[in-house]
Amino acid sequence: MLNVAVLTGRLVADPELRHTANGTAVAPFRIAVDRSYAKAGTERQTDFIDIVAWRATAEFVCKYFRKGQLISVQGSIQTRNYSDKDGNKRTAFEIVADNVHFTESKRSSDNGNYSDNSYGGSYNNNGYNNNSYNSNNSYSKPAAEPAPAYTSGDTGDFEEIPMDDDLPF
Repeated sequence: MLNVAVLTGRLVADPELRHTANGTAVAPFRIAVDRSYAKAGTERQTDFIDIVAWRATAEFVCKYFRKGQLISVQGSIQTRNYSDKDGNKRTAFEIVADNVHFTESKRSSDNGNYSDNSYGGSYNNNGYNNNSYNSNNSYSKPAAEPAPAYTSGDTGDFEEIPMDDDLPF
């Protein structure tokens, strides 16, 4: 079975870091995502998607992202059943973030405008990519090396399929 969601949208509000009773970091946030189509003569619709990030990913989101910033999230869809204050049964749909990525230019800390220095950073539950942050909290891009792609999976589980004309599908 496959449960993968990949979204790019703008943060509706500043993410807020919370902790569970046992101290696990969690950051629920919402992004606005424009639909890719619009009926002729109408405006494009926007969907508001609830996201939840856990542990180090939650801390990363709260530290580096603010309201209005473009963010890319890769994760899985989760549903939760609950009863509202009137006792009605409800179902909540949200994306549990596995990977979070920067998707726009770095904001200049001096005047709030975008700078000409672009960056493409990401974070997932395994750690940062090879981009780095220096001691004064400004971002520095690595020299000419492409950033490696990180995933939550382990590629050691794959084996090479011998190439012959008798494929099983």
